[in-house]
Amino acid sequence: MKEIDILIADDEPHIVRALSFIFSREGFRVETAADGEEALQKCRRFAPRVAFFDLIMPRLDGLELCREIKSDRGGCHPYVIILTCKGQDVDRENCLKAGANEFMTKPFSPSEVLGKVRSLLDR
Repeated sequence: MKEIDILIADDEPHIVRALSFIFSREGFRVETAADGEEALQKCRRFAPRVAFFDLIMPRLDGLELCREIKSDRGGCHPYVIILTCKGQDVDRENCLKAGANEFMTKPFSPSEVLGKVRSLLDR
């Protein structure tokens, strides 16, 4: 089992490509998933330090995925950043209650996502 730095789970290929490019360029090891079930399997297999989960994904949404990961005894426990186009306060509250460490709305800037990850890893 190899460790990776960042797991990106989103059903929008352009988001996955953009985030993968940003983090790979900065030297991070990146793994991707196109839905929540695939993300759960890859999280358990690769033990990422940080995970980006889209809020709305097929097979397992970001909230369910976050709850599953955070309650997984003996499994991986990455810092979780939820990505979404839904930016209401209630959405943020639900994500944080599910165990997310951060909440970001789309669109985002490369410097913003790098800053969030560096901040989490510096804790």
